Amino acid sequence: MNLSDYIALDGTDLAKLVEKKEVTKEELINASFAQLDKVNGELNAVTSTRKEKVLAESKIDRNQAPFDGVPIFLKDISQSIQGEINTGGARLLQKAMAPNTSHFVRKLLDAGCLSLGYSTTPEFALKNITEAKIHGPTRNPWNKNHSPGGSSGGAAALVASGVVPIAGASDGGGSIRIPASFSGLFGLKPTRGRTPVGPGVGRQWQGAAIDFVLTKSVRDSARMLNVLQVVQQEAAFHTSLFEGQYEEVMKQGFDKPLKIGFTTKSPVNTPVSDDAKEAVKKTVTWLEEQGHFIEEADNEVDGIQLMRDYFLMNSGEISALMMQLEGMMKEKVTANDVEIETWLLHVAGKNVSAAEFSLSLASWDVAAAKMAAFHDTYDLYITPATAFTAPKIGELTHHSKKETELRHQMEWSDPQEQQDLIYKMFLPSLTYTPFTQLANLTGQPAMSMPVHVSEEGLPIGVQVMAPKGEEHQLLKLAFQLEQTSLWNGLKGNPYFI
Repeated sequence: MNLSDYIALDGTDLAKLVEKKEVTKEELINASFAQLDKVNGELNAVTSTRKEKVLAESKIDRNQAPFDGVPIFLKDISQSIQGEINTGGARLLQKAMAPNTSHFVRKLLDAGCLSLGYSTTPEFALKNITEAKIHGPTRNPWNKNHSPGGSSGGAAALVASGVVPIAGASDGGGSIRIPASFSGLFGLKPTRGRTPVGPGVGRQWQGAAIDFVLTKSVRDSARMLNVLQVVQQEAAFHTSLFEGQYEEVMKQGFDKPLKIGFTTKSPVNTPVSDDAKEAVKKTVTWLEEQGHFIEEADNEVDGIQLMRDYFLMNSGEISALMMQLEGMMKEKVTANDVEIETWLLHVAGKNVSAAEFSLSLASWDVAAAKMAAFHDTYDLYITPATAFTAPKIGELTHHSKKETELRHQMEWSDPQEQQDLIYKMFLPSLTYTPFTQLANLTGQPAMSMPVHVSEEGLPIGVQVMAPKGEEHQLLKLAFQLEQTSLWNGLKGNPYFI
């Protein structure tokens, strides 16, 4: 298959070509690896590949599955295939083999997707950049001096450089929507409970995190949502199956004009760039032209307290993970074994009481109730997807002198001071991405759409949130906007010129 043709097509197109026997699965695999060979030396987006295995798997007859023959990469954390290394971006796990194939991956494979390997992620998916020490920095296809975001940064780089049209991703605080914004892609975080978890795990980050994909086209995400939606008995959270086919429903348009609230104010009182505001302005202006009612609105959620509760959850979850790893290794995890963010969260998490952890989760429910009340008035809620375009490589990374200072401060702090230190440590990163975490903690669906490119040639997205279970409303809006000139997508990306 001609490489330029391969790069231009989305997953739906490729699957149709396979179905019509106009191209073979092996040709698609070879095209994907050919593009990977061209770009990965510059982008560093892959932790491992599985070419011989996937060529063998391509011989399996998937009986015209919806994505039969479509090459993908899996995210190198939780998206596992039995017996294959899944590092989680961590030195501690660089030789760790997955004991089973995740239910999420099983659904992807059953849908006909062909896994070519694993994409990079920051250590334990804790950052909005992808610069794990074990793998080195992953770079943005739009400008290699910048990050593609995180934690699904490798996935974003692979889609935004034409290696694959779809890549496995996950979102525990914006990790689908942030890379989508920084990389000119479409990124949807589904409703809590919509996609599979496990085996052996009923929730991820207490329900904040969810697995899905990053895509070039809206229809690929819509078709994937049909494929991946599930109600699992073993899962902690259940969302009723959507009746109908997302890719068909999204084409029907809205029954009546929507009432939409928007803001460009950071929920944690940090600056917001003119580019981020312009992305929102373009979108709300277009929506008004379509006849929808638009007004600026406050959701009344305490954004700073919500983020403190989010980081408290992170600290408890990371400390629990370290305890599990210590049990497996039969030795203590030390500061030299993990990156600084992991270590500080671990130390602080050991001092979080059960009561504090419970109260932090209760605050999520308060936020969810406030957003439910907000959506009694407004059908959708629009914000910037990120407050700025992508940071430069190394800009948000703590270097050795700062790491030593942070470890010392953590050691001599009381439990409350430790949580304060964590907030301060993450604040520079949070300044770039303060808008995405709300949907993770309330469980709502949210998406980033590629609507703006800065004068420096970097993309930035607009975020739209909907009530729980209403991904179809987001997809309708995205599909309509995708047909207009406002949708920038990958226009201007050097790999797609």
